[in-house]
Amino acid sequence: MSWRWSGANGAAKNKLEEDEVPSNYQSVGLVIGVTGITGNSLAKILPLSETPGGPWKVYGVARRPRPTWNTEYPIEYIQCDITNKDETLLKLSSLTDITHIFYVAWTPCPTDAENCQVNSKMLRNVLQAVVPNAPNLKHICLQTGIKHYTGDFESFGKNLAHDAPFCEDLPRLDTPNFYYTQEDILFEEIDNKEGLTWSIHRPALIFGFSPYSLMNVIGTLCVYAAICKHEGKKLQFPGPRAAFEGYFDASDADLIAEHQIWASVADQHAKNEAFNCTNGDVFQWKHLWKVLGEQFGIECAEFEEGVSLQELMKDKGPVWDEIVKENKLCPTKLEEVGAWWVVDTFFSWKELGLSSMNKSKEHGFFGFRNSTTSFISWIDKMKVYKIVP
Repeated sequence: MSWRWSGANGAAKNKLEEDEVPSNYQSVGLVIGVTGITGNSLAKILPLSETPGGPWKVYGVARRPRPTWNTEYPIEYIQCDITNKDETLLKLSSLTDITHIFYVAWTPCPTDAENCQVNSKMLRNVLQAVVPNAPNLKHICLQTGIKHYTGDFESFGKNLAHDAPFCEDLPRLDTPNFYYTQEDILFEEIDNKEGLTWSIHRPALIFGFSPYSLMNVIGTLCVYAAICKHEGKKLQFPGPRAAFEGYFDASDADLIAEHQIWASVADQHAKNEAFNCTNGDVFQWKHLWKVLGEQFGIECAEFEEGVSLQELMKDKGPVWDEIVKENKLCPTKLEEVGAWWVVDTFFSWKELGLSSMNKSKEHGFFGFRNSTTSFISWIDKMKVYKIVP
């Protein structure tokens, strides 16, 4: 299968004009977590006129009311709290035309045990509402991530149990991990469902756009840079030298969406498989840090060991309120757009954990991204949607 985005850069650039809205749909996608980083990209790409498997009708599910930055996509938005079994059954069981599920949602919890319980319950609620009631359901995409290989956030990047590069056939770690429980629930709920296939997608650090996402590292860095500029301060890197100078990989949100669509409509040999999903290159934060400074017109500070973003940004809520008001930005509170703990966690890496994309390429997916270009494009989107100045 050859796609226009399987070549040089994988960019999905076509727009769906109003007069191109189809009267008949070949596929019907249900995106769970449509306002998250990957969900927002799926909402953008699935309805495009040239997206394989289409034309696509798309339902998008999220817990909160539909945000303004998501309204341009021609999807049917469903506000639903999927932690609530009764509400999920009420709102999703009637969607009998669904052919594909894209599950890209998660809820952070204080402990691993709670993460396993809550996130597994969410997935089970969705599957039990949809699978028995959608007779044409063909495929389910489940997004997990690199913690499949590294363990929970407490051990993330500190003591790697597996040697890099991570390959999909590595055994599970002997530790609680909601990715494992989600996989088991997926297999259990579709057991003996003839013709229903699945795929599991494991991105690394995601570069994308979603002010609602607690894992939006680029968005958080943009907010940090905007505050530094407002206060006339230099941009300090919040992490150890190993993170500043080491080599890392990332996953562009649009690329992840394309990867999931590929797995959904590709030939049978790509079904019932787990795949890593990264841009296919590596980068150093010491280079992207200069790019971040350039994008906001501020100077980068000399590297200093032991800087914490949580410490630097504490009590900056009033400063952010000033920035929003002065620049007429989309109204947000700092705690909504600044996930400082996530950045500190990702930048605490002391060992490198790169993922191999060989399996995806062997199965026919050749899309990739230039991580520096990706980084800049998502910063631009944060500005276009007036989340940052």
